[in-house]
Amino acid sequence: MTSVPIALGPARTTLLEQAIAAGGGTVADLDSARALVWDGEPDGFPERLPDGIEWVQLFSAGVEEWFDSGVFERHPGVVFTSAAGAFANSVAEHALMLLLAGVRYLPEHIRARSWRQAEFFPHVGTLRGATVTIVGAGGIGRELITLLHPFGVRVIAVNRSGTPVSAPGVVETVPAHRLSEVWPRTDHVVVAAPATADTRHLVGKAELAQLKPTSWVINIARGSLVDTDALVQALCDGTIGGAGLDVTDPEPLPDGHPLWDLPNAIVTPHDSNPPHLRTAAFADHVTENIRRFVSGHDLIARIDIVAGY
Repeated sequence: MTSVPIALGPARTTLLEQAIAAGGGTVADLDSARALVWDGEPDGFPERLPDGIEWVQLFSAGVEEWFDSGVFERHPGVVFTSAAGAFANSVAEHALMLLLAGVRYLPEHIRARSWRQAEFFPHVGTLRGATVTIVGAGGIGRELITLLHPFGVRVIAVNRSGTPVSAPGVVETVPAHRLSEVWPRTDHVVVAAPATADTRHLVGKAELAQLKPTSWVINIARGSLVDTDALVQALCDGTIGGAGLDVTDPEPLPDGHPLWDLPNAIVTPHDSNPPHLRTAAFADHVTENIRRFVSGHDLIARIDIVAGY
């Protein structure tokens, strides 16, 4: 089979050149290529693409900045794919860490400077038999379902269509438009949905008020999906047990923000997918998608311009 010419930008790296070759492509100049692997941000993306470019592979899993930049509008005839799902293992592991740390009362244990066993006992919980709702049962969500299964967790999976998620531990799949039914009957919530106009402040004052005083809210998606002011108030009031956040709104979270000092908040600086893990995972993603492109099969993580992700 003849290799397919693939352009690589904004700069060439050995790892991605190898990934392109492994998928059946040959690194080529943009003018002679059929596809472009873009290992960069929207700034600097070509204003115009040659007519021969059929497909562009983007480096990021979240693409809201790409919509804002107008790139998709400028290239209506080109198929774009994101890296959604490529980083699922690392991010799902981070989500599990935040959830376990919260349920087991780890923040207060770390802060302790004396033996406070009797004080801690009432607050230490377990995931065993708990119901965890995963809002956004895509690549990360499905990987998290796998990680939660050994704990005996009952998972409510929420996705856009309501198409049943078939995986051990999933007891129910709920379409996004029925999410309001879920809040009163879940123990914990993990937010893993894409950031769109429809998902902004998906978790707000009304939703938090329906959760339990022991519930933990974990956000490893985008900060905009959770109303920060409402979350801070719920944490202060004891409306929920706590929050584990790898993403915030605003981001970076400013020094002095209340979330830094609240004992029931865990904030990590958007490092669930650190660069040294991200680059290798993206290379694997590139190889698989080029393999599919070369053989004429459906590409992974094709961006739906209408849906916004």
